[in-house]
This record gives sequence, C-alpha cells and structure tokens, in this order.
Amino acid sequence: MPQAAVAERPSPGARKQATGSDFTPLLRTVKEKGLLDRRTGWYTRTIAANALALVAVGTGMFVIGASWWVLLLAPVLSILCARTAFIGHDAGHAQITGDRSISRAIGLVHGNLLLGMSSAWWNDKHNRHHANPNHVDKDPDVAADVLVWTRRQAKLRVGFRGWLTRNQAWLFFPLTLLQGIAMKLYGFQDLRRQSPRERVVEGLLLVAHLVGYVTLLLAAMPLGHAIVFAAIHQALFGLHLGLAFAPNHKGMEMPDPDGERWGHLRRQVLTSRNIRGGPVTDWFLGGLNYQIEHHLFPSMPRPHLRLVQPVVRDHCAAVGMSYTEAGFVDSYRQVLRHMYEVGEPLRVE
Repeated sequence: MPQAAVAERPSPGARKQATGSDFTPLLRTVKEKGLLDRRTGWYTRTIAANALALVAVGTGMFVIGASWWVLLLAPVLSILCARTAFIGHDAGHAQITGDRSISRAIGLVHGNLLLGMSSAWWNDKHNRHHANPNHVDKDPDVAADVLVWTRRQAKLRVGFRGWLTRNQAWLFFPLTLLQGIAMKLYGFQDLRRQSPRERVVEGLLLVAHLVGYVTLLLAAMPLGHAIVFAAIHQALFGLHLGLAFAPNHKGMEMPDPDGERWGHLRRQVLTSRNIRGGPVTDWFLGGLNYQIEHHLFPSMPRPHLRLVQPVVRDHCAAVGMSYTEAGFVDSYRQVLRHMYEVGEPLRVE
C-alpha cells in the first residue's frame, strides 16, 4: 500500500465512520467558492492554442518531410495528441460546457476525428470507472485483460497470459507503447454496441481520421519516413497516455465486492492517488495529477482542480480519512510494485 499519504491512515474503526453525508459539507463549500463554475474562456484559449500547434506541426511535416529530420516532429505531435485527448476527456465530463450537444461535438472532433479514438466508447468505459473506481466487478479499468490487478485474477492465468502476469511489472511500460493503437481498435469494436445513428457518426469520423492520417503522412514525406514517423508518434502517444493514467488508481485500495457499500467520499478518495508537482506536471498530465479532486468533482473545470486541492485535503483530515499523494517517479514505483506483487503467485509455483 502506498506510504506517501498526507494524513495518517486511520484505524478501520475510524474509517468506517466516514459516510456519504461526509461529502455534503465539502460540496457546499466548493459550490460557495464558485469552483464548479465553468471556465469557458480558459478552454476556448486552450482548444485554439492546441489547434494552432497541430496545424504548425502539420505544416512542418510538409516543409521538411523529405528529410529524416522530420522525425523530430513525431514526439511533438505525440504530446499535442495527448493534449487533444485531455480536451476530449474534459468534454466528456461536461467540464467545458453544460450543453450536451456542444460537449459531444467537442468530444467527436478531438476524439474520433483528430485521434481516431471513439468518444462514445471512451465515455461509456470511463463513466463506469468513475462510478465504481477499483471495484473488480464494476470498474472496467481493473478487469482482467492483458494485465491483471488482483492475486485472485492472477491465479486464473495460464499459458501465455500467465507469462504476461508473471512479468507484467517489467512489461508495463513497453506495453503502453501500444496503448494508442489499442484504443483505436477498441473504438471500432465498440461500434457494434452503439445505436445505429451513433454508429454512423462515430464510424464515419473514425474512418475519416484513418484516411486523413495516412494521406497526411504519404503526402508530406516518402513512404519509409512515413512508416517510421507513424511508429514513433503512436508509440510515444501511447506512452504519454500510460504515464497520465497509470498512477491514478493502481495499487490503491480496492472495495470488497461482498463488503459494505462505500459512500461517495470514501469510494473516490481511498481509491485515488494524487501526483505532486507544479504547473509543468499539471500541463503534462492534463490535470489528472489531481485525481482525488477530479473523482470527487468530475465536472469541475481543469484549472480549478489545483485551487480545490487544499479544501479537499483539509476536509479529509477533518473526517479522519487518508489522502494519498506521491511524487512523479515514486507514483510509478508504487504502481510497478503492486503489479509485481500481484504476479507473485505465478512465480512461486
């Protein structure tokens, strides 16, 4: 269990006293401070700056595409694509606007069209995660897949999957290099779940992205350059997303499926980990370094998460609930240690 907690972890008896009503005074304080008010101007500037940066990189690809120096733009594009994903994430949480149609349009443009990632797939999966974080039966992010997150899941792994589980701590970062591609594939697979109308819109935009991406690469540079550029871009994009998502919940408490029902405050705080840092960390991780605050207030605009953090931390201390933070590097150490311990049963057999 992570050790870098701001407040001491209370006894089980003290923690049990925390109920859903503990969240009410916190919510009242946050509303009074106006921290749930939307920041339309901030998001307008952020979206515009990101769009201009994408256009600049695209222009650069045409200008120097004939040279291998064009590969230097691939890491830049991967970082900008992560910014694009963060904007789509915020739109899905209605952080940008309360108008559902506008939020959906922003999500479709930034997810489906610019990234080739289905916003409908992401929102469905992500909303289920937010409702029950780290719940093995309800949170898709801790379901047994390529990686597993509990020893019970690990014991069921055999063959190649068993080998993956035994070595998953070592394989985690290499596997994240494939995350960007995997999320594109999941989006196409999810089209079968969607309604006919949603399927048409989502599917057309996903295809438009794929055609546009390939056309851009082949028009801007020779085939060999294009293949290497795409490989670097997609790998670093997946790594960036993995760096942003991995430390948020892995290795934190996991509710007992057969145990008592946790209230909102306990369910969101005890399963989440914040990452310490300043403005650069906020920018690089898209505000997801304030994972506790984001989970407590999913519709809170990203620039307000830093402002609400001390309010949430003080409230957790007042009700006797632990509030976990870790440094940037230490957070990944904790995640990898948890993954290594989960695979232990398969290494001792």
